[in-house]
Amino acid sequence: MEELLARLAGTSLAEWMRLSRWGYAGVNALHVLGIALLVGAIVPLDLRLLGWRRRLPLAALGQALQPVAIAGLLLALTTGALLFLADPTGYAATPLFLVKLTLIGLAVANALALNLGPGLAGAAPRRLRLAGALSLGLWLAVLAAGRFLAFV
Repeated sequence: MEELLARLAGTSLAEWMRLSRWGYAGVNALHVLGIALLVGAIVPLDLRLLGWRRRLPLAALGQALQPVAIAGLLLALTTGALLFLADPTGYAATPLFLVKLTLIGLAVANALALNLGPGLAGAAPRRLRLAGALSLGLWLAVLAAGRFLAFV
């Protein structure tokens, strides 16, 4: 594993991420944008799954917000991988980073289990509430872990 991390750190892209002030700042800004799109779309959808604004049709809300959340997730994952290249060994050695990755995996698995299973339209109300509560808790924990990571 250490050899892989050393190889990643030795790539020209990793060097650029470490040495380019504006490159790192730009990638970091795009990472924040991806997070904003993801969380900005997921929170209202999760709240609706929990019963907030029941008059809003769930299927229509899902059709509007899920693509935004997916785009935000893909942007955050891509830029997160680039940020990781700035210090692969350091990040990999930080337990909080591994916690963050685990939380992201659990949050994505929760979304996939609902959407590849019964879907928003076919799931029982209890299943929707459970999925919404898990999603909201997991994504907020990911946000907290990511912010704390910047300071440890």
